[in-house]
Amino acid sequence: MEILDGALQTYLDNHCEPEPEALQAINRETHLKVLKPNMLSGHYQGRVLSMLSKMMQPKRILEIGTFTGYATICLAEGLPDDGIIHTIEVNREMEEMLKNNFALADVEKKIRLHLGAAEQVIANLDEKTFDLVFIDADKKNNLLYFELIFDKVRSGGLIIIDNVLWKGKVYGNENDADTVTIRKLNDQIAADTRVEKLILPVRDGLLLIKKK
Repeated sequence: MEILDGALQTYLDNHCEPEPEALQAINRETHLKVLKPNMLSGHYQGRVLSMLSKMMQPKRILEIGTFTGYATICLAEGLPDDGIIHTIEVNREMEEMLKNNFALADVEKKIRLHLGAAEQVIANLDEKTFDLVFIDADKKNNLLYFELIFDKVRSGGLIIIDNVLWKGKVYGNENDADTVTIRKLNDQIAADTRVEKLILPVRDGLLLIKKK
């Protein structure tokens, strides 16, 4: 979902780093073969995630919601040679495609794919501390995921939550269940004194949360 004017988004796309060839291929394949391809982060948001990761220089990343691995690969671009991104995908049917996509981008050695319900996987992770967390899964559980991972994020670490503008509904008069849930998340994070926070109007809204 793009909330920005189409002409502006095209201008932004044309004035950021080009989309790597492997990600171009994953983008195309996702739109050809996967339901709801609009869930893909895409070129511009992918470059935002890549730059944030490179600025953070993380050694350990956690991603909740892998989909076809596009954002996973973008985040992995900021990892050092010995860095690892743990990514959680509930749909086990995505496993083969994900492994192929990670190999295509030559980042498979840096990625640990976990298949299953995020709540259970998080509880059983061996990693105790993360530098960066990206939450992009089932929206009704975003606040739960935030609470589950908060103590695992180091001081100064970054948490990113996707889709927080929810097609513009959160600042409108919509009151469906999903909109109310995301509005509650945004309001609760805004009032949380343990963190610094900022919403970027990138695609459907990225909430950046820096732990104090």
